[in-house]
Amino acid sequence: MRSRGRSTGGALPRILATGCILALAAGAAAGTDGAREEEQAGAGTPPAAAVTDERDQPDADPWQGMNRAIFWFNDQVDVYVLEPVARGWRWATPGPMRTGISNFFQNLRFPIVFVNETFQAKPFDALRTFARFGINTTLGIAGFLDPAAEFGLEPTAEDFGQTLGVWGVPSGPYLVLPLLGPSNVRDTGGLAVDTATTIIPFFVDTLLIIGPRLIDVVNTRARFLDEVEEAKAASFDYYVAVRNAYQQRRRAEIDDRGPAAEEFVPDEDLYQVVEP
Repeated sequence: MRSRGRSTGGALPRILATGCILALAAGAAAGTDGAREEEQAGAGTPPAAAVTDERDQPDADPWQGMNRAIFWFNDQVDVYVLEPVARGWRWATPGPMRTGISNFFQNLRFPIVFVNETFQAKPFDALRTFARFGINTTLGIAGFLDPAAEFGLEPTAEDFGQTLGVWGVPSGPYLVLPLLGPSNVRDTGGLAVDTATTIIPFFVDTLLIIGPRLIDVVNTRARFLDEVEEAKAASFDYYVAVRNAYQQRRRAEIDDRGPAAEEFVPDEDLYQVVEP
């Protein structure tokens, strides 16, 4: 999914499993399904989109008790640790420096994006991503600058969870991961593949990676200080707001519906940085 301004980098790997089965009625139910599709078309809703929505909605959050407990824990870590550090970071660092750091870690996601665009049978997007990586790594000084955007090569965001969704794997139940934020069974499983695709940990000692990843986490949190604060203030139930926004955004990304996918999702944007 092409997504402008979405910062992604490496840090604290998100871990995972795959998910769920969608069963479609056949035979005698075919006539009924056809009538339903006509009703959906009349209402302006494409049948394919309706299937996606139905696939994600029933029992979308059967583990809500556990999820809420983890969500509360994540929020406490954010409020008492990450947010104060991020505020200090924003005060101490100039905006161009924070942007450069964000660009650098986004550039490191090239293998994940390129591989998943290939898996999704998007050869032109994959070629654009390859060209973008080459331009930013050279002319952009290892990715700290983003000259590729000046050539119309905007960043894209793809992961293996999206790839599974594109090929029809249902999302499965909603799941909140400790320290890593909102996910679901399918996307959690997809993270394992993304972790392997990162490649960097295979060549760089883990201890050498921890420092840069922590910087990326703090830098990303600093970018979303105002958005998270506003989302909390505007939400009657912050947990539900984050869950619904995450599910809608993931469907939009899988269906390549750009505008919806670019909407801010508090925890998802905040924790996206933790992908390797």
